[in-house]
Amino acid sequence: MSSDIRVLDTGFSPGKALGLFAKAHPESGAIASFVGKVRPDGNVKVLQIQHYAPLTLPGMEALAEQAHARWPLDGLLMHHRIGSMRPGAPIVLVAAASHHRRAAFEAVDFCMDHLKSESWFWKRERRADGWHWIEPRDEDRRDLSRWNTKASQT
Repeated sequence: MSSDIRVLDTGFSPGKALGLFAKAHPESGAIASFVGKVRPDGNVKVLQIQHYAPLTLPGMEALAEQAHARWPLDGLLMHHRIGSMRPGAPIVLVAAASHHRRAAFEAVDFCMDHLKSESWFWKRERRADGWHWIEPRDEDRRDLSRWNTKASQT
């Protein structure tokens, strides 16, 4: 079970990280990935992500263990930024390596749904009218709940 789990307080290159991850898993037939960025919609000037350090990395590592237990993965990568970021900056990179694509796709989706809705990060945006806290949307919670439904079906 191979995992590369990091909380980063500086910028990172998703392409470089993904390239190194792919190189570390030459036996894998599939690598799926997701990169989340600060939306460049014109309204957001800065995105700030805070976290509770004693829980963040251990929680991400536990999430990786759950993904490894659910799918036959060769490797899993989760990099998540904290601090202040400008529009267009990468926030999160999740990648999974597996012998087959379906396991890689589902593991990435599973991890992102948990990071988005049930994690140890708090987000706020600075817009023209000041700071606004960002809460998970109902859609995010529905996305997360489908994993509990799938677990009960197996």
